Amino acid sequence: MKGDPARVAFHVQSALRHVEKMNRSSHAPQPLFSSNKRSVYLNWTGLSGWKLIPFSVAVLVMIPLAVVLFSFFTPSDDIWQHLVNTLLGRLLLNTFWLSLGVLGGTALLGISLAWLCATCDFPLRKFFNWALMLPMAIPAYVTAFVAIGLLDFSGPVQTNLRSWFGEDLSIPEIRSTGGVVLVMTLALYPYVYLLARNAFLSQGRRAMEAVQSLGHGRWRGFFRVALPMGRPWIFGGLMLVLMETLADFGTVSIFNYDTFATAIYKAWFGFFSLSSASQLASLLILIVFVLLWVEQKLTARTRYTQVEKCSARGDRIALRPLTGWLVCAYASAVFLTAFVIPVTQLSVWTMQVFENDFDVRYFSFLSHSLFLGGMGALLTVGTALLLVYAHRLHGSPFNRLMVRIATLGYALPGTVLAVGLFIPLAWLDNKLIALGKAWFSWDLGLILNGTLTAMLLAYLIRFLAVAHHPVQSAIKRITPSIDETSRSLRVSGFSMLRKIHLPILRGGLLTAATLVFVDIMKEMPITLMTRPFGWDTLAIRIYEMTSEGEWERAALPAMVLVLTGLFPIMLLTRNTREDGYGK
Repeated sequence: MKGDPARVAFHVQSALRHVEKMNRSSHAPQPLFSSNKRSVYLNWTGLSGWKLIPFSVAVLVMIPLAVVLFSFFTPSDDIWQHLVNTLLGRLLLNTFWLSLGVLGGTALLGISLAWLCATCDFPLRKFFNWALMLPMAIPAYVTAFVAIGLLDFSGPVQTNLRSWFGEDLSIPEIRSTGGVVLVMTLALYPYVYLLARNAFLSQGRRAMEAVQSLGHGRWRGFFRVALPMGRPWIFGGLMLVLMETLADFGTVSIFNYDTFATAIYKAWFGFFSLSSASQLASLLILIVFVLLWVEQKLTARTRYTQVEKCSARGDRIALRPLTGWLVCAYASAVFLTAFVIPVTQLSVWTMQVFENDFDVRYFSFLSHSLFLGGMGALLTVGTALLLVYAHRLHGSPFNRLMVRIATLGYALPGTVLAVGLFIPLAWLDNKLIALGKAWFSWDLGLILNGTLTAMLLAYLIRFLAVAHHPVQSAIKRITPSIDETSRSLRVSGFSMLRKIHLPILRGGLLTAATLVFVDIMKEMPITLMTRPFGWDTLAIRIYEMTSEGEWERAALPAMVLVLTGLFPIMLLTRNTREDGYGK
């Protein structure tokens, strides 16, 4: 059964036709297979081991979550009381204004650009259609230190403006709430743009024409029809933005803007109080759970139907020449600010410091990043494959619940996950050390905490949802008849996964591995808080340089991360250009 997916599918379908022919024969007392899914599941009872996979992965995710939530009810220490009295109010206020500002900014940019690119015809529309997704390749903390390096009081922009217009020129401070909101908006708006654009493309033009036939203009039609119809996709993008905002550590630490993510890190590594860090983490988890509950309530009873796809040039709104060029200028300003200027400034700084700063250490930074990204992607995608396949074999309501819990880790901020894993791993380390001393008189030292095992477990929990979606989408394209035919040929369980599904799932697995690899390469808080001593990566190098204000020296590792992040974004843009209705 080896070979390309087309050949495997051909042989399996041929065998299926042979089995159906036997079933229709008078010699067969009853069909070998029933179209009823429940009867198919009854024939899989021998695969009991697969039923444990979703449950086991869900338990792995629930352990750090339960540890963090349990700390909310533990007695408070003096440090926690100090944080409550002096810092907690500011944390809540900063988090509220940051979330509100980033949500508003990303909604404004993402929805407006998506509507213009999906439904209007203007100069360079085909270019902006995919180019506006490129800022996803730049981590928000990279955009942050580039913005500060350019716009700070001693930066080149303010220096030149004061030399041109006088020293008394008043310029807004970049190190402010508005500054961090602006940076995170430019880094995160593609989440809303991508989903909203797909929503507007699926609506077509008939709905707008119906509204205009009732005497309403285009703007009224947009707010009364297009925007409500695209609400599920837009709301999904905004929820992703909100989760990324709450989980962000690098950007807010560069701006010295206190949020729960930075407070958790300072409580652990500044005050050396793990209990205070876990209590702060529990508050953040409660906020995340409330937001997830609100999302579920708002979307549970809504039903939307796709009308048509906007594909032809004539389906788009033809703007007047002046209006079209104004729209082009708007899209150009966003693209230049969010992508071109940061990448250009990183290139300039990299060339300035490369000769003096580049040494053998960078081979270590790069190798560590590549190793963690590769191993983490392999572990995460492999687990996602087993999870999806087990759910395919046993699609019971309980397994569906376990899959949802197992993919909950993406909603956990990295700082929360680091704290939630450290506590149970430290307890397990202490038990193993005590057993080693009692039985063998061995001093085993740390076995799990402070090792690569802890890092990879954290990556697995955090990014399993990223790998799960493309693998699940790919396996849904495999018809159940292929599985039935494989079992008729006595190929089932892991053999069916290896011989039948893996060749067909190759594209989905590659996509999942690429996305997880890049996310791990950019991940900062988990790596910073769980890495072994001396195990520095490119992201850690950026953190160390930016914490000292060395923007130029942070450019070299940042440039490598940006180039790495461009690869999956180019895959997305290629799919956009090849899509029949995205041209």
